Amino acid sequence: MGASEVFLHCPMPKGISTVEWRVNGSSGAILKEAREDGSLALWNTSLAQEGEYSCHDPTTGQVLRRVHLQLGYPPGEPTVQCRSASYPSAINCSWKLETETHLETSFFSTYRYGMEGVAQECVQPTAGAASCSIADVQMFSIIPYMLNVTAVNALGMATHIFPFFLNEIIKPDPPEDVEVSPIPGERRKLLLKWKPPSSWLLPEYFPLKYKILYMKNGTSNNGKPKLSEQTSLVLSGIYPGTTYHVQVAAKDFLDHGEYSPWSVPATGAAWKPE
Repeated sequence: MGASEVFLHCPMPKGISTVEWRVNGSSGAILKEAREDGSLALWNTSLAQEGEYSCHDPTTGQVLRRVHLQLGYPPGEPTVQCRSASYPSAINCSWKLETETHLETSFFSTYRYGMEGVAQECVQPTAGAASCSIADVQMFSIIPYMLNVTAVNALGMATHIFPFFLNEIIKPDPPEDVEVSPIPGERRKLLLKWKPPSSWLLPEYFPLKYKILYMKNGTSNNGKPKLSEQTSLVLSGIYPGTTYHVQVAAKDFLDHGEYSPWSVPATGAAWKPE
């Protein structure tokens, strides 16, 4: 709440020396007497005190004013993160508030390319949304972007400026269509195949490298991850007749940014003679 006490004001017509306050309708509970000016003081306010308050002529019961009380907090600085999952096509940023405001809160976002750049709109999917995207991607740049996110509600506003370098926020989505297949005649080998994430739009020009995680069915110990610059790998030295679970992660070929999350697991076993 913005303050520990709240004052609700009531117009007092001539000839009335006091008013009566009720909460949640004319049949609601009668609150303690109003102050001399007709106002009602609520001390140590909490969310439990939200509701409709009305002041009345104590003689006739006539409603003099209704007040809908909604309590909350002004926003704190948003926590921001940015990611390029489709380099070099777009940068996507999102944010959240660490403390719930209990009030409708909107966000506004702009960015600059470099400290002295011109402020431009970071496009939000809907007005006031908690995310935005930057389409004007400056490839191979060593100049930082400066994202400005402002949170606003009825009690106040807070701004966070988030600087980032493009090559540090590259993080692909997980590889797709992972397959584990037997190799005819090979009892101790498996063929692994996968595809780059469909959101990585130009893999032929901006290739990815991959990390492969595998483990035997029924165990919690993973083998040492394998590395590959291709979208396939022959896994050797496996146990015949044993089912393996395989996952793949992707990263920018030049080692910028982070590995993607792991793919959906795929399962398979080696060739077994008839």
